[in-house]
Amino acid sequence: MSKPVVLFVCVHNAGRSQMAAGWLRHLAGDAVEVRSAGSAPKDQINPVAVEAMREVGIDITGNVPHLLDTEDVRASDAVITMGCGDACPIFPGKRYEDWELTDPAGQSIEVVRQVRDEIRGRVEKLIGELQVS
Repeated sequence: MSKPVVLFVCVHNAGRSQMAAGWLRHLAGDAVEVRSAGSAPKDQINPVAVEAMREVGIDITGNVPHLLDTEDVRASDAVITMGCGDACPIFPGKRYEDWELTDPAGQSIEVVRQVRDEIRGRVEKLIGELQVS
C-alpha cells in the first residue's frame, strides 16, 4: 500500500500550512508524503512561525513558500485548506477539510504558539484518521 499524500494549503504558505507540514513530518515521519502550498505565496516563511516551531524542536527554516497548482491537488489524497478553500481545485475522490485557524501573519509569538499547538492537535487527529502508524 502506498503512503498517503497530504497537502496543506493556506493563502501565503508562510505560516499555518508550513507549521502543519512541519508537525506532520515530525509526527508521522516517512509514513506520509507531506506537501504545502499557497494560493498567493509570500517570498519567505513567517519568522514568528519559524521561532514557534523551533521552540518545540521542529526546524522549518529551510522551507520555501510554494505556489499552489492543480497537480499538487491531483497528486494528494487529503487536502487541508486554511482560509483559502475557494482557491483550491476540487477533484472527486479526494479528502478535503478546511481548518479554521488564526492567521499568524502580524501576530505575537504568544498567539502563534496557540496556533501551533492547535495545529498539532489537528495533525494528530489526521494521522489517526489516515491510519498511519
